[in-house]
Amino acid sequence: MAERKALSLLLDKLNDLAPMGYTVGLHIRFATPLVYKSSYPAAWVDQYNSQSYYLRDPLVFWGVGVEGTTRWSAIPLPDPFSVMKKAAAHGLHFGAVSSYGPITSRSIVGIARKDREFTDEELESLREATIQLHIEAKPSSDLTRAQIEALRCLANGDRHAAAADKLGITESAFKARLKSARIRLEARTTSEAIRKVREYRLLE
Repeated sequence: MAERKALSLLLDKLNDLAPMGYTVGLHIRFATPLVYKSSYPAAWVDQYNSQSYYLRDPLVFWGVGVEGTTRWSAIPLPDPFSVMKKAAAHGLHFGAVSSYGPITSRSIVGIARKDREFTDEELESLREATIQLHIEAKPSSDLTRAQIEALRCLANGDRHAAAADKLGITESAFKARLKSARIRLEARTTSEAIRKVREYRLLE
């Protein structure tokens, strides 16, 4: 719960920074973010998602290819599908984007306003927020295969005895795996541990 509160506080900071909203994609893996939030105008979000603009968005291409922070107007990439022009029609005239993290788990944050360019100081605030969001949302991917298998059994509805039998271990050994998984995930309960591994897509 602590990490959710930290993320919520950071998103509140983005709200203060971006009058026309923001889009946050954290720990993007295989084209899918672990955490996705957007406060852009609903009509634009609906159009963007329904038309799969993320496959054509120069801001996304820039964020995947470059680690840094810049204004939308400074991105030299072509926009053959006029994604930026369509965004402007919804009031997103000026914006900035920040990307952080390894290419295998990149986080990209975009912010927008309609009245002016973002200042250098605001760009620095965006950069700091992006880094903090990336860190706070970091998945606990250091679970062992045995720990993931134990949690998967429970997620699929197996009871402890049945799960232990399925894995060929004693019930006490199974409970030990669950305990070690909870510790690594910083989860107070097994239910919370299962929720986290689902969010981290470790059961897939």
